[in-house]
Amino acid sequence: MIRLGVRDLAVARGGLRAVEGVSFTLSPGQALVLRGPNGIGKTTVLRTLAGLQPAVGGQIEAAPESLAYAGHADGLKPALTVAENLRFWSEVFGGPAIDAALERMNLRDLAGRPAHALSAGQKRRLGLARLLVTGRPVWLLDEPTVSLDTASVALFAGVLRDHLRQGGAALIATHIDLGLPEAEILDLTPYRAGPERRDAPPAGFYEAFA
Repeated sequence: MIRLGVRDLAVARGGLRAVEGVSFTLSPGQALVLRGPNGIGKTTVLRTLAGLQPAVGGQIEAAPESLAYAGHADGLKPALTVAENLRFWSEVFGGPAIDAALERMNLRDLAGRPAHALSAGQKRRLGLARLLVTGRPVWLLDEPTVSLDTASVALFAGVLRDHLRQGGAALIATHIDLGLPEAEILDLTPYRAGPERRDAPPAGFYEAFA
């Protein structure tokens, strides 16, 4: 069984190809870490797989509504409390109740606090807790540990390991060791596109987040 299949993927940033010819599969219980120098296109690959911008070429195979994306922006609603944010996303995705997410990401004591009153690390934990209420098996993670302290990194690593043990899968762009010795590495450097390969329109709005 394959959770996510990618073949000959090409993605563009600012109308120029970033990487091309990228192929891999993700099976239940598998984690794949994207590596490469800054600017090579790790974020662009993740955003393309999440459906936030079109691919230039290649094929992406995944079950409908099986992917959950956690990017640089936490996507929180500032006026809502921690619990209300999670409840909102649970209803959007048709996912499970929020109790486990509050507990696993150490947010129980913050459940009634508005998101705008959280610290950067607390906001990041809340953003990652959204993954637990989506009910989706494939997590696309773009530098998920940004703004997290050492204890919170370990906390999320435990959540991620449990997700994999339960048959989930994860594609991760990170420079931090999450303690996943079984994770495979995909270095995007060999897939860097040639210079000035302009064959896609600028992504416009999406480029602010790439």
